[in-house]
Amino acid sequence: MEMTQVNIGEKYSPPITQVDQVGKLISALASNLYIIAGVVLLVLIVWGGFAIIQGAGSSDREQVGRGKRILLSAIVGFLIIFVSYWIIQLIEVITGIKIV
Repeated sequence: MEMTQVNIGEKYSPPITQVDQVGKLISALASNLYIIAGVVLLVLIVWGGFAIIQGAGSSDREQVGRGKRILLSAIVGFLIIFVSYWIIQLIEVITGIKIV
């Protein structure tokens, strides 16, 4: 049985290998950081919701307060991420340089 090799490096190479300028490095990192931040946001919202539900079920006011703080932190973090993304988009439009 003969094995055939297929070169997928040209089409599916990681973007970090194509970096020859600092701007391209920041662009590759920023797009991945937004994805990671979204996943962390989802985890924090679920965690805070469970903390509130668990605290309300056991009449533990401290647990409910902790859950509310987690949710508030997640929402503030989301707003910071959202604003930073739109600031980057605005910079791209004004300067014509592709960042993300």
